[in-house]
Amino acid sequence: MTYEKIYDRIKDEIRQDYYQQNYPNDGQRFIAWYLRNIHLHDQNETKADITDGADDKQIDAIVIDDNNNSIYIIQGKFIGADKVDAEPLREVLSSWIQLKDLVRLQETGNTKLKQRLSELSIALDDGYDIHFELLTTATLTPSAKEDLATFQTQLAEVDDFPASIHLVDNEEILKRYEMALDKEHPIIKFSIQLEKGKYIRFNIGETQSVIAAIPLKNCLDFPGIKDGTLFKKNVRQSLGLNNRVNKGIKDTIYKNSEEFFFYHNGITTLCTKLDFNDSTRELNLNGLSVVNGCQSLTTILSCSEKVKQLENSYIMFRFYEINNRDRADRISINTNSQSAVKPRDLRSNDKRVLSLKKVFEQKYPTGYLITKRGEEAPAVKDKKFVLDLSELGKFMIAWQSQRPNIAYSETKIFDKYFDQLFKKDYSPDKIQALNEWMTEVWKKWIKENPLGLNESLLAMKAYAPYHHLYAISVCFGVSNQMPTENVPNPYVALKKAKDNNILGQIIDLSGRSLSFALESAANEPQTGNKVFSPQNWIKTKTCLAGIRAAVSQSLNMMPMMNPEIANKIKDGLKMEREDFEARWTAD
Repeated sequence: MTYEKIYDRIKDEIRQDYYQQNYPNDGQRFIAWYLRNIHLHDQNETKADITDGADDKQIDAIVIDDNNNSIYIIQGKFIGADKVDAEPLREVLSSWIQLKDLVRLQETGNTKLKQRLSELSIALDDGYDIHFELLTTATLTPSAKEDLATFQTQLAEVDDFPASIHLVDNEEILKRYEMALDKEHPIIKFSIQLEKGKYIRFNIGETQSVIAAIPLKNCLDFPGIKDGTLFKKNVRQSLGLNNRVNKGIKDTIYKNSEEFFFYHNGITTLCTKLDFNDSTRELNLNGLSVVNGCQSLTTILSCSEKVKQLENSYIMFRFYEINNRDRADRISINTNSQSAVKPRDLRSNDKRVLSLKKVFEQKYPTGYLITKRGEEAPAVKDKKFVLDLSELGKFMIAWQSQRPNIAYSETKIFDKYFDQLFKKDYSPDKIQALNEWMTEVWKKWIKENPLGLNESLLAMKAYAPYHHLYAISVCFGVSNQMPTENVPNPYVALKKAKDNNILGQIIDLSGRSLSFALESAANEPQTGNKVFSPQNWIKTKTCLAGIRAAVSQSLNMMPMMNPEIANKIKDGLKMEREDFEARWTAD
């Protein structure tokens, strides 16, 4: 398919029954074609996303992409002419202005728009980025291109409602169409012409390497920036346009672009095959992936019209031919070791993490283990089987290591204790059991405070709930008279609780025991006129013995309060000795 044939190709395809029967005009059918072929939506998703019609407020479709943490506001112009003026751009700008007041927009928009706006509002609260797309089969007139550059500049300077605007014309539609064809197994091939005197080619050992200064505007030609496929080996995905570092990149582009090369650390890319033609200076890359530079390239793309105008702005690229997967992972980790990257980011591509993700998602096809910051689970996944790697680390250190007092420190979990916690052979059943236990715990940590938890605990909601999870494991240990170094299998424990219909009672008993342990510690005399600090107590090992004692006391008192319920809970907590395992060391 060539640029000239896109209009004819789409016009022919939207004659299919699906488009003709579900959409009243070619404009809507064009949007539907784009959603199905580029965003890879199914028929139902496509129909739900389209808002075009009377009172659409210049918004033809709203796509909420949970995978990429993004919202796409689409305005389409399906015309057979070669050029289109700036009027559609003004419509896009109008929709941006209206979206700043969602309440009013929801009052005046059509029914489909109102439905999508409610979902958009939730996505905005979750920090999703907004991308406006002008979708057209034509190209912009010169004056319209100037307007696009102006609009991009305006959006780049706004802090209260950050967004980006992109032109998806015939050329860009073709690029995205070809990328979508290979989206399931993307192997990116790309060629770039290097400028004379602005590159170095050399070998380090047996590794082919090229370091080059590349015009900033040439970054826009790299495939896979928008959909993230170029960053598959990166330790994290885009962190959004309002990120402090990305704001600085935008500021340099607009105010000091000639210094960009000197202000920026550069982009690190890996490829499985690197070929360089000395006579033509063409660099051919196969299996291309960016391992350091995701934030920079996505930000550069958001300023595309300004970047296209820059003639003396460069950025440094490092191209390495790396075939070994382990080595590629180590390069990705070490090139992302600056202070802005967290230990959790550096572990996202670790073999043990990827193994856990693979076995978990194979066991639970509707589940999803989020391993990278900035990543979101696909909308089709069942939220009951979705959990974040950071949360999993906190669950395991509270249950398997019996150290909830360390759960507040993500740095320790992914640095000092990573090897003890993340084991390749950790059962997906245990992972999901911990997920379910904690889901039930969180139901009690709400403002209504159904358990009557001490107010000091509620003020420590960022880490005290993991002590609640620990207390649940203690219930099984104490009831079965197991030593403190033995930990119950979380999956077996959950099954026992469900089979005996005591899940809620265990959650309540353990939560109240935690609260009682805190109050008991607060009432103990302090040495040296010290004042009791709940925050200090919850972060030390001192609290663990107190929680265990409180759980034991609660279980012992139950027969006196209600013998029938006590016997039911005692039977439900009973486990075999082989259902316990040694505590994982974490101190």
